[in-house]
Amino acid sequence: MFISKLEGSLRKYCWIGLLSAKSNLAYWPEVVSRLLFLVVILYIFLRLWQMTYAQLGTSELGGLTVAQMLWYLTFTEALAMSGPRVSQLVDEDVRTGAIAVQLLKPFSYPLYRLSTNIGERVVRFVINLLCGAIVSLSFVGPLTIDWFILPLSTLTILLAFAIDFLAQFCIGLGAFWLEDTSGLLLIYSRLTMILGGLLMPIELFPEILQKLAHALPFWTVYGVAKILVKGQLLPALYLVAAQTLTISLLMLVATLIYSLAMRRVASHGG
Repeated sequence: MFISKLEGSLRKYCWIGLLSAKSNLAYWPEVVSRLLFLVVILYIFLRLWQMTYAQLGTSELGGLTVAQMLWYLTFTEALAMSGPRVSQLVDEDVRTGAIAVQLLKPFSYPLYRLSTNIGERVVRFVINLLCGAIVSLSFVGPLTIDWFILPLSTLTILLAFAIDFLAQFCIGLGAFWLEDTSGLLLIYSRLTMILGGLLMPIELFPEILQKLAHALPFWTVYGVAKILVKGQLLPALYLVAAQTLTISLLMLVATLIYSLAMRRVASHGG
């Protein structure tokens, strides 16, 4: 009986994620505009890094060649541009009272948001990555991939999606206490951008900043890019361990915040 109920629940959330993925494909103008922006960004980064390598007179920076740097940025930008604004959706649900209606439906609100997020994000990421790969192939040629590490890299991508979702979900729930959560989202996005290695590998930072960045959880979102580019097994295993620990801590925080938020819903008659 328990197994059948579990299978039914999993099937339900899988269908929610699938519907979210299909709905995202329906808006092609948005998809095209996002891809055009990605192409422009990658071209600008390519020219900047080519000039940087030339000015420094080196073939490698942070252990990456120019070609590997562009592929690194292709992966990080594909990850960054694939993320739905979960915190804004949760914030809106709280402010409009829609969350009270959602709670009456036969599914868990956090799992519903997670399913829609994963469904939409996987589609966006694959499309962004394909477009970015075409750009990188055109300018710097193919990337040598160690195929044996590809399944582990895929796992790190999914774990990165989960980390970003949990962080933004917690921020969105802050609307129960804060007038505006956009400030928290801005801080999170900037910290992830800088200390997470979105714009450049952490290995290019000064040593003290490298230690700080690796001590914080932000690098676990974009750390997968270095794994895909370099294909090293031990760093990949270390990243999976760090991501698992980060997810565990974020789940505890999200559970605590959500339970406190539900008390506020009940106290206000929601």
